[in-house]
Amino acid sequence: MTPSKRVCILGSGNWGTTAARIVGSNVAKLADFDDTVKIWVHEELVDGRKLTDIINTEHVNVRYLPGHKLPDNVVAVPDAIEAVRDATHIIVVLPHQYIQNLLDTVHGSILPNASAISLIKGIGISDQGMTTMTQLIHRALAIPVSSLSGANIANEIAEEKYCETTIGCQDPDEAIVWRSLFNTPYFQVNCVADVIGVEFCGALKNVVAVGAGFIDGLRLGNNTKAAIIRIGFLEMRRLAMHIAGGGIQESTFMESCGLADVITTCYGGRNRRLAQEFVQTGKSMPQLEQELLDGQKLQGYLTAGEVHSYIDSCGVTDHFPLFTNIYQICYENKPPHTIFAGLNVDFSRDTKTPSPAL
Repeated sequence: MTPSKRVCILGSGNWGTTAARIVGSNVAKLADFDDTVKIWVHEELVDGRKLTDIINTEHVNVRYLPGHKLPDNVVAVPDAIEAVRDATHIIVVLPHQYIQNLLDTVHGSILPNASAISLIKGIGISDQGMTTMTQLIHRALAIPVSSLSGANIANEIAEEKYCETTIGCQDPDEAIVWRSLFNTPYFQVNCVADVIGVEFCGALKNVVAVGAGFIDGLRLGNNTKAAIIRIGFLEMRRLAMHIAGGGIQESTFMESCGLADVITTCYGGRNRRLAQEFVQTGKSMPQLEQELLDGQKLQGYLTAGEVHSYIDSCGVTDHFPLFTNIYQICYENKPPHTIFAGLNVDFSRDTKTPSPAL
């Protein structure tokens, strides 16, 4: 039987390359999928060699996931249009500030029967409202788009340490396909229908992680950090309900994309780490990103600014004191210890009405 489906991956950073290890291994076992998985790589030189050449000959992304072999059927290409050609299943995984340029590039080159899944942990929030990455991709490419997010630190997954993730997909049949591409004994996938809820959790937890990093930088201990995580989680839920109302399921916050991802991101990951360095060194977030992330991007800092733009335009910053304090510390030079200002907020009504007292 000739395979009728093809997978491509748009993005080859730390998380994109980790996803390629999983998907490349799984498609080789799926009879209805072509074995070759093309991964779009933003071309760069590493020790004078093209990164695509290194990946295709040594089967390692030495720039973003060194030490971890890729399956031989994962093929790096420097042209995004070439990567999506004939692909029925498109995995989108790159920093959210770059997504629009990519969509502009591949628009018009997508199969009409294709579908996509976003692994991007970012969201577009402005005074005009919220745009999720799945919405952005759907508007640009006119295809169905699902989302994947969870307590997923890429290096740990590359080492095949057990974890879970959540796929948000409204079509039950398509959810089965996406699960078959990602599920492994060490990477357990649970599917829900709440696409936007999965995305929202994945984006907002990075803001909470910045707050947790401030606490680590101040050396205030686990009790204080737990309090910040709890309040941050509740502000995530409150903001989600305020923007999307009944469009987000309460149960989604208890999936891997919700509570579990908040916990792991607040104890590991680059957003927490750089926030700690921010406190201890006095350097700016952009400077630390340039010095410490080796080409990767800091999502929490950007999302904190986007969230503040939205809640400020709605006149509800007092209902999100932690998010507001994190923004002011990052962008307005408020001292880190001001993170505790005004945190005595009543969240008791949040599960009873989508927009409590807002």
